[in-house]
Amino acid sequence: MKAYVILGALLGGLSVAAGAFGAHALRAQLEPRMLEVFETAARYQMFHALALFAVAWMIQQTGAVAAHVAGWAFLAGIVLFSGSLYVMALTGVRGIGAITPIGGVAFMVGWAALAVAALKLK
Repeated sequence: MKAYVILGALLGGLSVAAGAFGAHALRAQLEPRMLEVFETAARYQMFHALALFAVAWMIQQTGAVAAHVAGWAFLAGIVLFSGSLYVMALTGVRGIGAITPIGGVAFMVGWAALAVAALKLK
């Protein structure tokens, strides 16, 4: 549980830093479409960093294995979805975008697993 709170806090803070970096340092460097891609990566990273707090709470409340599955899925989604978008935006290598949907599926698995874990709430 503690690990998910720590990771959520760190990834949330990194998301803020990435957003600021995109808005200030990259605005003049990237074409508008790639800046949008970078901003999408930061936004989804933040959503799922916050979701890790929900995972920690759910583990505390239920101890459900599904909550742990959700946590791992959210982490995988951040790495695969947001990570691939960051790489694509910063390098222009569009082929890396093939990984992005896998991260999106990981996010969906995480939300479904969190819902399953919630069934154990009293």
